[in-house]
Amino acid sequence: MQTDPASPFRPGAPSRRALLAAAIAAPALLRTGRASATAPERGALPVTPFRFRLGAFEVTTVLDASAMIDGPWPIVGEDRPAGEVAALMQASLLPEKRFRPGFTPTLVNTGSQLVLFDAGNGANGFIPRPNGGWLTQQIAAAGYAPEQVDVVVLSHAHVDHIGGLVEAGKEVFPKARYVIGEAEYSFWAAPERRAAAPDSLEHATAQVFARNLAPFADRVTRVRPGAEIVPGIHAVEAFGHTPGHLAFHLESGGKRLLVWGDCAHHEVASLAHPEWHALFDMDKTQGAATRKRIYDMAATDRIPVVGYHTSFPSVGYVERQGSAYRWLPLTYQLAE
Repeated sequence: MQTDPASPFRPGAPSRRALLAAAIAAPALLRTGRASATAPERGALPVTPFRFRLGAFEVTTVLDASAMIDGPWPIVGEDRPAGEVAALMQASLLPEKRFRPGFTPTLVNTGSQLVLFDAGNGANGFIPRPNGGWLTQQIAAAGYAPEQVDVVVLSHAHVDHIGGLVEAGKEVFPKARYVIGEAEYSFWAAPERRAAAPDSLEHATAQVFARNLAPFADRVTRVRPGAEIVPGIHAVEAFGHTPGHLAFHLESGGKRLLVWGDCAHHEVASLAHPEWHALFDMDKTQGAATRKRIYDMAATDRIPVVGYHTSFPSVGYVERQGSAYRWLPLTYQLAE
């Protein structure tokens, strides 16, 4: 074999180890003999809204909150030993006792209406300010104004989904009509909800519902599974997390998308073990059954999903893995 005279592997050339050592040392050598200022740290960068096309629809996901919190146990795996959940995290190269859930409302411009799915935390939600309650700023960053939103669709009435409907006592989306599950609205509107124990999630949710949604009852459309929200968008039954929790199926130009609300609270643990109980599910058994059904549908139909609590931009696919499932974050599948 003839050797290129310029090759580092010719006889007498420096060894690969020597070349590697030289490469590592090079930046230090380059710094010697010349002054350089140390650049100051700049902190976290703002998160840019994520946009893709679905047939004639333009879909934008926006991040309402970002914070590392304790978990995922018992938020996911409430009925399992904490160590079992920690072991799954360790095997998945994730922190064992901390995680950063997404809080991801979705804007869909159908060409005739601007539809918002879920309204985030607001000022005092599950992730309060300054780490949450970013929805209006994110809508602006996406190129819209709250006054342009025609329909606000709510998967359910937990505070991190309806907290952003009202700001300082004023309606944030003054021209919008609201859509929520019929069973969901009836449950939270019942007087006994506010009579629940003051330190309970049920009581806290009922209080926010009474402030943020009940006052606009004349503009609330209460729907059942299968109902058409606007042309191309239909409600999907996803009960269990709350009594009237809904997911939504979007279709345009032969392209499909599932916006599944809180069908997963962690993109690894929820899908690997859909049977594990979720702390915030009001009906644990039904919640587990819903997860299996929704994941199976997404995996079988191979349709993209927006998962509210998956890592931003919160768009991905579901892959079946034996009797369990796996979340596959979007790369370029939806690029044109």
